[in-house]
Amino acid sequence: MKTIDKIPVSKISRATKLVSTGAKVGVNYLKYYGDKLTKSEIEARERLNENNADDIYDSLKQLKGSALKVAQMLSMEKSIMPQAYVEKFSLAQFSVPPLSPALVVKTFKNHFGKSPNELYDTFDVNSVNAASIGQVHKASKDGKQLAVKIQYPGVAQSIASDLALVKPIAMKMFNIKGKDSDKYFKEVENKLIEETNYVLELQQSKEIAKACGHIPNLEFPTYYEQLSTERIITMDYMVGEHLSEFTKRNKDQNLANQLGQALWDFYMYQIHILKKVHADPHPGNFLVSKDGHLIALDFGCMKTIPNEFYTPYFELAQSTNLNDTDFFLKKLYELEILKTDDSKGEVDFFTEMFQELLSLFTQPFHSETFDFSNQEFFGKINELGQRYSKNTELRKMNGNRGSKHFIYMNRTFFGLYNLMFDLKAKDIKINNFKTLL
Repeated sequence: MKTIDKIPVSKISRATKLVSTGAKVGVNYLKYYGDKLTKSEIEARERLNENNADDIYDSLKQLKGSALKVAQMLSMEKSIMPQAYVEKFSLAQFSVPPLSPALVVKTFKNHFGKSPNELYDTFDVNSVNAASIGQVHKASKDGKQLAVKIQYPGVAQSIASDLALVKPIAMKMFNIKGKDSDKYFKEVENKLIEETNYVLELQQSKEIAKACGHIPNLEFPTYYEQLSTERIITMDYMVGEHLSEFTKRNKDQNLANQLGQALWDFYMYQIHILKKVHADPHPGNFLVSKDGHLIALDFGCMKTIPNEFYTPYFELAQSTNLNDTDFFLKKLYELEILKTDDSKGEVDFFTEMFQELLSLFTQPFHSETFDFSNQEFFGKINELGQRYSKNTELRKMNGNRGSKHFIYMNRTFFGLYNLMFDLKAKDIKINNFKTLL
């Protein structure tokens, strides 16, 4: 794969790159209007989505950082995004052009005052994995095989300007109006700033590994503070297969169930016991070891769940509460889904909408075990997402709905559900985490 010798870091250079991409998208629309004369609307639209996804991703992968991270987040919205975008943006999870060897060595000298060969017994300047915010290299020291994650230069400094550039696109895509929208973008900005702080990530990684190390069939790497800085982290090199590759070939249902239970227990234990969760559950952050264990990586994105959100959020996961009209309405106001200045039409519309959404989405919590290979369940989720994304009545209303905490909690559950479905895990014990206290 071609390497990158330089990343645009100034606001002007990054904005210029996105403007040039906008021009390409404009040309794609001209092609689309031409295609409509000779092809069906579906064929023309599919080609438009493919061309736009290619051009936008090609631009973002050169910028790296927050812009590419947003693409990664959007790739998890399978029920909202066109398939072409999901497929292309999902590459941001673990497959983007890496930094050149010269830039890697320069980064080490900037942060350690030494080259990598002075710090490790061996160090491969060619990365084994490159993603949105950083890339990973293999190294060794004192007989240990190590993974060294290096943050791309300029990523931390460009977060605010990147989000300002991406904001208009996101607001249009998710029907967010200007009023009160800042709290959502500030939540994303704060999380991205945390993700670029590798000192914080190392601390969070060690905390999670210690708190969840007793969960069966789950493994974590050991982290090394003396070989880590604010922009570089050194940890054990974990041998395993990316979860996405494993799910493509796996035929062993018992193994799928074992991994699925470990994954589910890991998330339920964090959410309900720790009240702090790994809010980045995409396949690039999990490996499967040869002995059938799930290996969890990358704890830069951790979401603390305040009690004032946790309590009503999970009260609405109970089937009896979903059917109690007065209680349901009260919780919708607590979660900021309904507002005191809403019209009766808005109250009725969003009450009905969220009753339908929650009745479906919380089904796993309504029984002792759940089959996450159920095509019908996930088909209904996708159908519901597509239906509301095309709803003209919803488009006329302000999409600023819900507490800011929904952003990363919903991201966590959508990602978790998708991983469980990819595994085709069956007979998952929903409350098994309670036996792990």
